[in-house]
Amino acid sequence: MIGELAAAIPDGATVALAQDSVGVSMAATRELVRDGVRDLDLVGVPISGLQADVLIGAGCVRSIETSAVTLGEFGTAPRFAAALKAGTIRVLDSTCPAIHAALQAGQKGLPFMPLRGLIGSDLVRHRSDWKVIDNPFGADDPIVLLPAIRPDFALFHAPLADTKGNVWIGRQRDLLVIAQASKQSLVTVEAVTDEDLMRDEVRAAGVIPAMYVSRIALAPGGARPLKFQDHYARDDAAVARYAAMARTDDGFCEWLEEWLQADAIAA
Repeated sequence: MIGELAAAIPDGATVALAQDSVGVSMAATRELVRDGVRDLDLVGVPISGLQADVLIGAGCVRSIETSAVTLGEFGTAPRFAAALKAGTIRVLDSTCPAIHAALQAGQKGLPFMPLRGLIGSDLVRHRSDWKVIDNPFGADDPIVLLPAIRPDFALFHAPLADTKGNVWIGRQRDLLVIAQASKQSLVTVEAVTDEDLMRDEVRAAGVIPAMYVSRIALAPGGARPLKFQDHYARDDAAVARYAAMARTDDGFCEWLEEWLQADAIAA
């Protein structure tokens, strides 16, 4: 059950979230808000949008590490912007390559990952946890060391799982990295099959093995109103309505009450 899946995330957990078009579990997000979870530390991989904005607006978030929180053509993520101005959340500003590199360190069990492209940016001055060292294999060659990101949970939506616990993600390799870097993976899916996905020569390369998956919940349409890979398009009207209502505290509260009371998985 999706409620049990969401209930596995306690207050104070670090949760890695996929970007909007890859596989966002809005269904599980609704349950987290209903449960009243607090003090989450989010990791947007490498950016986040509606999901993070809703969680921030609902008071569930303590911090977020990401390269952006945006609603794309619908504008600034309004609850994120309001929380940032009010100083009610901590933001660890990053870049897409830095997020991916730090997760890869977590995936590989390494304490850190070097990355060259950050040299000269203001981010290095503002991230005390990033260390600049001299390349031990070259002269006059500084390089940045990024501490591994090892979330407590990965939370995302996928097209298909089997009854053995394997999850098919297709070409969305970010989801595999998130799952392998995290201590637990919680996945909502469009469908479940009795077929062993690991035995399918065509699909096996796009499967997250069950050893990296902690819980699965069936949630058809679980990413709506967002786009979900090639399965369904974004509901532009619903996202536009959210963007307009969430510009004010009262508007967001009205939207949130409607969304939480909805019986179907829709915004």
